[in-house]
Amino acid sequence: MWIVRLALRRPYTFVVVALLIAILGVSAIITMPVDIFPYIDIPVVSIVWGYGGLTPQEMEGRMVTIFERSMTTTVNDIEHIESQAYSGVSVTRVYFQPNAKVEVALSQITAISQTLLRIFPPGTTPPNIIKYDASSVPILQLGLESKTLSEQELFDYGQNFIRTQLATIQGASVPLPYGGRFRQVMVDLIPDRLYAYGLSPVDVSNGLSNQNLILPAGTAKIGDTDYQVRLNSSPKILDELNNLPLKVANGATVYVRDVAQVRDGYSIQTGLVRTNGSRGALLTILRNGKASTLAVVNNVKAYLPKILAGITPELHVNQLFDQSLFVRAAINGVVREAVTAAFLTGLMILMFLGSWRSTIIVCISIPLSILVSLIVLSMMGATINVMTLGGLALAVGILVDDATVEIENTHRNMAMKKPLVRAVLDGAQQIAAPAFVSTLSICIVFVPVLLLTGAAKYLFTPLAGAVVFAMMASYLLSRTLIPTMVHYMLRPEVKLYAQGQHGETAGGQGFIWKAHYLFNRRFELMRSSYASLLHWCLDHRTPVLLAFGLFVAGSLTLAQFIGRDFFPTVDSGQMRLHARTPAGTRLETTETVFAAVEREIRDVIPKREIRNIIDNIGIPNGGFNLAFGDSTTIGSGDGDILVALDPENHGPTAEYTDRLRKRLHEKFPDVTFFFEAANITNQILNFGLPAPIDVQVLGRNVAANYQMARDLESQIAKIPGAADVHI
Repeated sequence: MWIVRLALRRPYTFVVVALLIAILGVSAIITMPVDIFPYIDIPVVSIVWGYGGLTPQEMEGRMVTIFERSMTTTVNDIEHIESQAYSGVSVTRVYFQPNAKVEVALSQITAISQTLLRIFPPGTTPPNIIKYDASSVPILQLGLESKTLSEQELFDYGQNFIRTQLATIQGASVPLPYGGRFRQVMVDLIPDRLYAYGLSPVDVSNGLSNQNLILPAGTAKIGDTDYQVRLNSSPKILDELNNLPLKVANGATVYVRDVAQVRDGYSIQTGLVRTNGSRGALLTILRNGKASTLAVVNNVKAYLPKILAGITPELHVNQLFDQSLFVRAAINGVVREAVTAAFLTGLMILMFLGSWRSTIIVCISIPLSILVSLIVLSMMGATINVMTLGGLALAVGILVDDATVEIENTHRNMAMKKPLVRAVLDGAQQIAAPAFVSTLSICIVFVPVLLLTGAAKYLFTPLAGAVVFAMMASYLLSRTLIPTMVHYMLRPEVKLYAQGQHGETAGGQGFIWKAHYLFNRRFELMRSSYASLLHWCLDHRTPVLLAFGLFVAGSLTLAQFIGRDFFPTVDSGQMRLHARTPAGTRLETTETVFAAVEREIRDVIPKREIRNIIDNIGIPNGGFNLAFGDSTTIGSGDGDILVALDPENHGPTAEYTDRLRKRLHEKFPDVTFFFEAANITNQILNFGLPAPIDVQVLGRNVAANYQMARDLESQIAKIPGAADVHI
């Protein structure tokens, strides 16, 4: 009661507080990051080792196993370690305990990596060590195309000009380009001439290494001048490498040009990218840490024209698979539903009370409570996402309880012919304890959320916080701002209650009051009918209880027909198909197979519904990109096919997926197909795994492990509903 009296004595104080809440709330909305999900802070570190020429078995035995065992000794708070070995590349992911300090882990992994360089094969370079988390998923793809530029030029522009400038955008992480050809100086040996001059490839390699040098020489002080002395034997022009001497035989000098040809070329291509049937390169933009997806994408789109202005106009950059459209649509959908709920709530209050002033008071309390919740969430470092907005949308209907009960009880006291101030004080006192207990009862429902662990903890804690903070704010506003507004806004309605009888108003003029009186008459008729039905039920308790019991039992039997999942299925209009040809298939043959698969996709999905199709085939150059995402590519014989449908006009994605799954297995029996997470929602929830369910077989006998995996594959494939079961 004291706080209500204080509000009536100091009305301007609480009006200013309300204005301050509005200002701080708008500031929080502007500054808070916007994303699809809350930030899932489960620390993971990816380590990429590279050593050209080693087979996967040798990478495992000579490097990966030693590295894993060393980390268990020197790195703290490890939860588990996963490693994958490829030809010449290995990727190790270290998962840490929830409260581990990832910065300390990075320094410990770096230290042990430097120590192991002396143990690993000669020439091993330090690994790439990258912090990774579930939210580090692709949010935008940039397709590089040109009708005149070669693939190595596309890769070169993407790596050295576009990527380096995009990396300066806060929150953006840009790996190396996919596809294209890695530009480097190539020495094409001529075997017959090597044999004729008695040289080997090692002689050519040593000759180039020994004569292509830059040596520090210092300075020479002569007189009053200090000269920089340069001993640089590195050619300034690429063609000069052809003139390096290799050997003197019978008084004749053998040059590089006699046994080889040096040219500006590219390394052996291990991967390629096709965009709508044309070769090119692909730059992937990932969101890093707690950055806003919308902010990162908007900044990339704004900065991209400035970058392209300094590059040849022959290069065309297409923005593909923009996940911000999906995020924005999801956020707008939740906001739209929340606004609709608030409007319907206000409309019902208007119908029941008939007072537009009371409706305004209640409708003002709803956004203020939501803004208080957003202010607190912003101070806690949370983001605006589907979960927090979903919690606020859920709370909209509950938020009106405190204000509605307060105002309705004030109306009841006004109907008892009390003065307005007394009606406000008595109304507040009568419902103070019940309203407080009701608010606490709603808030305490969300306490178990604090006991969740893993990804669920990070997903549902902000939702619970949004509801609880809004509810507490709603109760405080019902004790302060609501009585103040009632005191000043409901004075014209006191005389309506003075003229009325039986606790109802009388003499109200205008459309709203007439609608209220008509609604009340209909409502009283319905209440009378309900009372009659209730009396009948009380007089026939046995059949009513039996019918109710049968209804409950029948409803429970339907539970077995309702599926259970961690998160509802989302139709984002995107598909990600992985195709794997027989082991050992060369890259060019795989490209032919993918082209045939692409034609089948265009036959199944109407042409007007397809926006883009991207083929990402093979291992990216250097293996660095394998540290990001959930790629299941293991060699040049497999890759991903990304299909983007028209967001405004496309059929059910799940239906197209089922049709493609059946048709592709029939058309290409020797190719393994399976669909992976395509949109940002599923990629985050899978947490770096290509599928929602991942079964791992552990053991020392590799052959036995593989056989057991094959047996499990055949058994799991028989489970109803299981699809795309693969090893």
